[in-house]
Amino acid sequence: MLTNDSPHSEYFQELLGQIREEVDTLKSQAEQLEEENKTLKSKLEKHQQEDADVFARVKETDRMAFKHQIRGLIKKIDEHLEDQP
Repeated sequence: MLTNDSPHSEYFQELLGQIREEVDTLKSQAEQLEEENKTLKSKLEKHQQEDADVFARVKETDRMAFKHQIRGLIKKIDEHLEDQP
């Protein structure tokens, strides 16, 4: 058993103090990271909403025209690649 005047007890208390300091540091870092995570989630939600708004503003006819143009470009690329030796 460790007594209060034992050198092992003193060393144990020193190590225990170091562990407590490390735990406090890690808790502080975890809190900071949680706050940063909340901020980043908020920014992400804002950007997602802005993206949704952009697509909502595009008329259905314009979307169909873009889709048709993209399919035409893909077809031309495919044809070009098929013609390559």
